[in-house]
Amino acid sequence: MAKGREVLEMLIPDGGWAIYGDDYEGIQFIDCEPITKKQFTDGFAKYDAWKAEQDAAKETQRQAILDRIGLTSDELKTILG
Repeated sequence: MAKGREVLEMLIPDGGWAIYGDDYEGIQFIDCEPITKKQFTDGFAKYDAWKAEQDAAKETQRQAILDRIGLTSDELKTILG
């Protein structure tokens, strides 16, 4: 299950907030546009799919770099030690 911090990172990626705990009441909107409690609560249900999408995009980028330099993942691990 997602943590409140993770949901806020998804909803307000540029920051400007602080959170204490995982409840909406623990959020301080310091330098960003506040979100509603419903947006925050709904974010928990959306987080896992969003995170999987982000991870897949990162893997695609990583693989494109490996293809460009002509190395496999294992070869790169061997080089980096």
